[in-house]
Amino acid sequence: MASKEELKRKIEELETAMGGADFWNNKERAQREIKELQNLKDELLGVGKYDKGSAVITIFAGAGGDDAEDFAKILLEMYLKLFNNKKWVYSVIHKNENDHGGYRNITLEIEGRGVYGTLKNESGVHRLVRVSPFNANEKRHTSFAMVEVIPKFEKTDEVKIPPEDLKVELSRASGPGGQNVNKRETAVRLVHIPTNLSVHVESERSQAQNKEKAQRMLEAKLYKMLEEERKAKEKGMYISKTTQIEWGNQIRSYVLHPYKMVKDHRTNVEVRDVEKVLNGNLDEFLKAEREL
Repeated sequence: MASKEELKRKIEELETAMGGADFWNNKERAQREIKELQNLKDELLGVGKYDKGSAVITIFAGAGGDDAEDFAKILLEMYLKLFNNKKWVYSVIHKNENDHGGYRNITLEIEGRGVYGTLKNESGVHRLVRVSPFNANEKRHTSFAMVEVIPKFEKTDEVKIPPEDLKVELSRASGPGGQNVNKRETAVRLVHIPTNLSVHVESERSQAQNKEKAQRMLEAKLYKMLEEERKAKEKGMYISKTTQIEWGNQIRSYVLHPYKMVKDHRTNVEVRDVEKVLNGNLDEFLKAEREL
């Protein structure tokens, strides 16, 4: 594999060649070199097989009760603003909402070019420190939420799950507060028995459509888990199959009290304008994550 310096040098050479007056004299060669340039740029950015495609994001509330479920809502609103800024189209696949408007978990599908490559490093535990609106004594409270980003899979033979490894659970699609809104059991939850990975889909009209989408999502989850294990093995690292949504595992902290700052613990990027971040301006973090 070429080093970053070698990739940059090759990119500079191609870009210089493209500026030449005779570059388009040989159209076949020109098109080949344009494609090579794009591939080199993708490799430099670490763009993987599915990075140019769409993604599925799930936000789970962790330790912290009502505060954590409210934090899941805050993260959701932050990401929705990011999606709108980037003109990405999104839809809700499944949500489990509490009585306060917070979320125990919520899953969305985001359509657009480069969505997965942009968002994949947002996966991990996020931490919020603030004065709790649910505490009458106005004490500082720490809560956690987990973000999971997987590529949107089409039907593929790349990841095969034997039927005997699947557990299928059916339920009625739910509305706000957990109320059931459909009389028929159209919602589908799939569990991959060997790993205990699971997905829940209720966005489609029929049980069959929900099951098909759930199958693709489960394959994508399994693919991402295997990819992470492979990369960790190459680096001689151990990777845990489970991440606790609690203190010590956070990738980013959002501090609103006693001072204001958002800090990414992997890249050490700090932004003191918390409102800007919560309004979906994550470019400083996303740029640094791509260079990890």
